[in-house]
Amino acid sequence: MNAILPDPRTPHLWQGQWLDDAALDARLATLAGDLHHDLSRTAPLAALLQAAGALCSRLGDGPGHDAALVAALLQTLQQDPATDAQQAREALAAVRDNLAPEALRQKLRRELGSLRPHVPRRIDAGDGAFEAWAPLGLLVHVAPGNVATVAPLSVVEGLLAGNLNVLKTSGQAPPFAQQLLAALLDCDASGTLAPFISVVAVPSRQIERLKPLFALADGIAAWGGEAAVASIAALAPSGCRVVDWGHKISFAYLAAQCLADEAVLEAAASEVCLLEQQACSSPQCLYVEVPDRAELFAFAERFAQVLARVAARMPSAAGAQPQQQEWADITTAHLLAELEGAWAGTTRVISAPGRAWRVFAEDHPALRASPLFRSIWIKPLQPAQIVDTLRPMRRWLQTAGLAAPIERIAALSTRLIAAGVTRVTRVGEQLGGYAGEPHDGVYALQRYSRRVGIELGPALRDVSSFEELTPPANPLRPGTPVMDKAAFVALQPDPAQAHLLVRSGGSSGAPKFSAYSWEDYHAQMRAAADGLRAAGLEPDRDRCMNLFMAGHLYGGFISFWSILENLGAVQLPMAGIEDLGEVARTIVARKVDTLLGMPFYLGRLFEEQAPLLRDYRGVRKLFFGGEHMDPAMRERLTREFGVELIRAASYGSNDAGPLGYQCRHCDETTYHVLTQSQYLEILQLDADRPVAAGQPGRLVFTSLRRAVAPVERYEIGDMGRWIEAPCACGRAAPRFELLGRCGDVFRVGDYLSYNRFVQTLAEAGYSGPLQIELSHDGRLHRICVRVLAAATTDVSALRTLLLAGDPILREEVEGALASSTLTVVGAALGEFVAAPVTGKLKSIVDLRNPA
Repeated sequence: MNAILPDPRTPHLWQGQWLDDAALDARLATLAGDLHHDLSRTAPLAALLQAAGALCSRLGDGPGHDAALVAALLQTLQQDPATDAQQAREALAAVRDNLAPEALRQKLRRELGSLRPHVPRRIDAGDGAFEAWAPLGLLVHVAPGNVATVAPLSVVEGLLAGNLNVLKTSGQAPPFAQQLLAALLDCDASGTLAPFISVVAVPSRQIERLKPLFALADGIAAWGGEAAVASIAALAPSGCRVVDWGHKISFAYLAAQCLADEAVLEAAASEVCLLEQQACSSPQCLYVEVPDRAELFAFAERFAQVLARVAARMPSAAGAQPQQQEWADITTAHLLAELEGAWAGTTRVISAPGRAWRVFAEDHPALRASPLFRSIWIKPLQPAQIVDTLRPMRRWLQTAGLAAPIERIAALSTRLIAAGVTRVTRVGEQLGGYAGEPHDGVYALQRYSRRVGIELGPALRDVSSFEELTPPANPLRPGTPVMDKAAFVALQPDPAQAHLLVRSGGSSGAPKFSAYSWEDYHAQMRAAADGLRAAGLEPDRDRCMNLFMAGHLYGGFISFWSILENLGAVQLPMAGIEDLGEVARTIVARKVDTLLGMPFYLGRLFEEQAPLLRDYRGVRKLFFGGEHMDPAMRERLTREFGVELIRAASYGSNDAGPLGYQCRHCDETTYHVLTQSQYLEILQLDADRPVAAGQPGRLVFTSLRRAVAPVERYEIGDMGRWIEAPCACGRAAPRFELLGRCGDVFRVGDYLSYNRFVQTLAEAGYSGPLQIELSHDGRLHRICVRVLAAATTDVSALRTLLLAGDPILREEVEGALASSTLTVVGAALGEFVAAPVTGKLKSIVDLRNPA
């Protein structure tokens, strides 16, 4: 697509193709039939963010700079006689700032409350209702003629809301919108944006050509004055939402304490000169808190002197001079003000000798529109009069610049807003703004959207988001390499967004830190909360005790605090304290029925506090995390203590966050992928290729909600295999079986596998925790296998089984070159070693190298 030099013979950009007038008419004739297909498309938000980021790089000064595109766009902007080279550069920079992916994300968050606003979500933990934002459908934008950059940015807003967008520009307008939007489509790697973007360059006098388009519109964004908006609204079919962006009027208010502040006066004068007051937020009137007419006129004289200095420093652009009709308006206002001054003495006019600016001081507070081009009314207004004076203009009010001492800001702002003002800024900052701010008192994306609700009763009782029911899309860019631990550690997070620094427990090596922004963190906790609900937690019923370890962990106490908060569940935040008696007594006293914690800690709790908890029998649910819970513990908890449901609270890692969850139909080692925040691949053990069906492989995750330190194709060190059969719960999120750690090995003379020890004893009927302690006596490696005394009666038999089941171990212990000894000992749970930070059972305790 040639975005740089559109052919004048094909001025219309229709869904990625340049069309001439005849081709456009043909498309409009078939539009009704095409819409049935196009309206069923899903809003490509990810594609928009990717394309916008790529376009910003092309428009910027960095490595991706596209000099030819920038030159073409600047040249087009300067076809407007009111825009000089500097203004064109500033306008293009403003477009680039508005297209920045983070600015678009901020707009989505601020205006629609989510980066995925079109996905139905449960709106209340205890309610069965789901809500989402939905596009209007076909959204027609009628561009303003005075600001070239507004048109394409209006289309981008329509895209964020998910609409099919058709932009109408005038036949004479420079083709800036076509060029910019064509460049955006050119940057779309997915090729999915084109159906959502069209631009038709049709003069208003040929509006009959566009009647088929307007007749099918579900929404019309109309920019312009009242007459223009009214004529556009007349074309709207019944039920079509007309979103009017009409002309507004703005002013500044100076409290008495600021009237002599030169910095304030200079700031106000600069706003009068900037853009020749053409923006809706430019001040047309300067209200001052003065007691009488003499003070008003004295202030006007002082301000005129300041305006003269500022105007001299800010000469008008050559093309921005008033035209004949505009000069006539200025002259009329000037003469009428002078006449009123001569007749009633209530008005004074001060103007520059060369007509560069003019001040109209009038001793009457009613707001009057300025003839613009550096023309400013100065009027008196006491705070008590603000609402009564401004209310008649309420429909047209926009920005008020305010200069006041801090102790008066709240009272004055409240009065200005009560009068109808939609935006209050500091004097001198009226033409600025911030990412995601409302426009004319509303959020554009909400006006371009519908709020929809879904209520389907018990079928969705444990579903939190329709993302669980939607097959995941592949987010990977071609050629993305697999990331190992070293590559993860080497990630350099953006310091400005690294709000939360958490470390791993260090149970498998030196502790590592991971960085999250608060948005990353809360998005992932919300996703994990969805998973916990799927596992069976009922937030409107369950009374939960959070027994995860507190400290600097990600997937510990703080995470489950946030997860339960997201669910709106009752929570007793005990953490994994050592006083198990206090924990048990609190469970009974507070009628706790749901526990969340590490299996090893929960096992100790029920073992050491068995009499009290056995009598209570009120704990109905256990949700564990961090490690496997063995079948013997499950069976005992159910039989002796009345526990009805035992499931994983989540499957995750410190590095990549929450990764999977269990539904009511998952067994002990089966999980759904947490598709709200993760994408999973299972790759072969010796190659970065997908495994064959049913085969084990390496789990490689891509985090979808991780802006601060993008985690793409991260090999977390676990093994698993796909479960191909669909789940009985109906979720589209894929399932996988977790098979343990890839590298759970240790070395004595040769390499041995901890999992092999576990498997050998499990096949012989042992069901309990297993821990291997390694030491060295100066000559031999000592391998001590610690098992639960209550789960076995013959530890010597277990030793024999281990030697028989592993020839490598047997050679190490009994071979001719034996370098190790093997013992098996029975121990109470309290004698097993747990990681001090996480509370996890340490699989391998290596005492050979304390450092």
